[in-house]
Amino acid sequence: MKDIVNFLFEVGMLEKTPRSGFQFFGSGSESVAEHTLSTIFIGYTLCKFESDVDELKVLKICLVHDLPEARTGDMNYVNKKYVTVDEEKAVKELTESLFFGDEIKSAISEFNEKKTKESFIAHDADQLSLILQLKKHGDLGNKYSKEWINFARKRLHGDTARKIADVIMGTDSSEWWFKDKSDWWINGNNNTTGDK
Repeated sequence: MKDIVNFLFEVGMLEKTPRSGFQFFGSGSESVAEHTLSTIFIGYTLCKFESDVDELKVLKICLVHDLPEARTGDMNYVNKKYVTVDEEKAVKELTESLFFGDEIKSAISEFNEKKTKESFIAHDADQLSLILQLKKHGDLGNKYSKEWINFARKRLHGDTARKIADVIMGTDSSEWWFKDKSDWWINGNNNTTGDK
């Protein structure tokens, strides 16, 4: 059980591991854990458009795809030009003492190899998570947003992911909560009829 507890503490490091690309983007911040949660929900959603995909496999891949970053940190595209990360060593050391370590190792390997439909969906989920963040910051005034989104869109594999990216670009990031323009925004929960 000690190895399991140590693993769970290690997973907790993802909450404190920043996604480093935001340093160059100039606005926003996100932890690897926040990104992972977003990626899982997007992967789950993408699976609903596919009848011949192993949904559980997609969710596992999304869940663990950035797990090595608890040890390596997040390497953005600028960092990767100069720094080589030994992800294989990180994965080996984080999984070797876990009785389910091979399952984690296999999911990370499948994500990195990009050969299966499930891995492509997980990659699309990963990029759509980034696109959502970039669009939100663009809506708030970051002038680099569209250019960064254009690069992320080129990394998408599936038609569904591309369609979702197109809709993201045409949707204000606050629309989901601010589309109701009724008197609620004036009166809140106050009863407007005078009845108490």
